[in-house]
Amino acid sequence: MRPEALEARGGSFPAAPSAGPRPVPFRGGGFHPKPVPFIAPLVLFLLLVLWELGSRSGVISPIALPAPSQAFAALMDLLRTGMLWKNLGASLYRLVVGWTLGSLCGIAVGLLIGLFSLARAGLLPIVSALFPIPKIALLPLFIIWFGIGEGSKVAVILLGTFFPTVIATYGGVDGVERNLVRMGQSFGLSWFAILGKIIIPGALPAILSGFRISAAIAIVLLVAAEMIGARYGIGAYILTAGALFATDRLIAGVAILSALGLLIGWLIGQAERRLLNWRL
Repeated sequence: MRPEALEARGGSFPAAPSAGPRPVPFRGGGFHPKPVPFIAPLVLFLLLVLWELGSRSGVISPIALPAPSQAFAALMDLLRTGMLWKNLGASLYRLVVGWTLGSLCGIAVGLLIGLFSLARAGLLPIVSALFPIPKIALLPLFIIWFGIGEGSKVAVILLGTFFPTVIATYGGVDGVERNLVRMGQSFGLSWFAILGKIIIPGALPAILSGFRISAAIAIVLLVAAEMIGARYGIGAYILTAGALFATDRLIAGVAILSALGLLIGWLIGQAERRLLNWRL
C-alpha cells in the first residue's frame, strides 16, 4: 500500500527502529553508601543554632542547660589556662593503654575460641559469665589490687574492652565462609596461610565493628573511673564541675568527650577503608 493511501485511511507507518541499543542503567551498586560530606556539619550547626536561640529566648532555662556560647567560653577558658591539655592528656593515656591492651588480648582469645574446639569449650562459658558484669563495679577491687593510681583505671578499661572484642572476634571467625577454607585446603595451603589469607581477612569486618563498640565502652568506663580518685582527667573535670553546679563547664567536658568519640570513630573508619577495600 502506498503511503498516500495509508494516510487517507488514517493509518501510519510504525516508528523506525533507533540507530543503536538503548543504554541500561547500572543496577549493581550493592547498597554501597555514598559519602555526603556536608550533611552532618549542617545538622549539627542547625541544632546548635536552635539550642542557642532557645537559651537566649528563655525557652530553655540557662540553669538547667546553658547556651552553647557559654559552654564554648568555658572551653576557651580551659584552653587558656592550660588545663585542657593536662586533663585530656591524662585521659588519653588511660584510654589508649587500656583499650589497646584489652583489644589485643581480646583478639587473641577470640581467635583461640574461634579456631580451637578445646579453647571454645573451656573459655566461652567463662566469657559469657563475666561479660554481663558491670566492670565499674569491680573498680574498688582493682584499687585494692593495683592501688589508687593509673593501674586500677587502666585495668577497668582493659577489662571492659576485652569482652566485646572477644565476642566480635570469634563471631567473625564463625562467620567466615567454610567453602573458602575448604578451597584453601584443597589447594594445599598450610594452616597459617589459611589463617592469614582467609580467616583473618574474613573476620576483619566483625573485628573492626567490635572496635567501635569497645571504644565507646572504654570512654564510658574512663569517665566513671576518673570520677573515683583521679586528680586530672575529663571525668574528674566533669565531676568537679557538677559538684560546683558549673553547668557550662560540665557541658564543655561532655563536648570534649563527644569530640573524642568522633575522632576515634573517624580513625576506625579510615582503618576500614584501607583494610576492607577488597569488599568494594
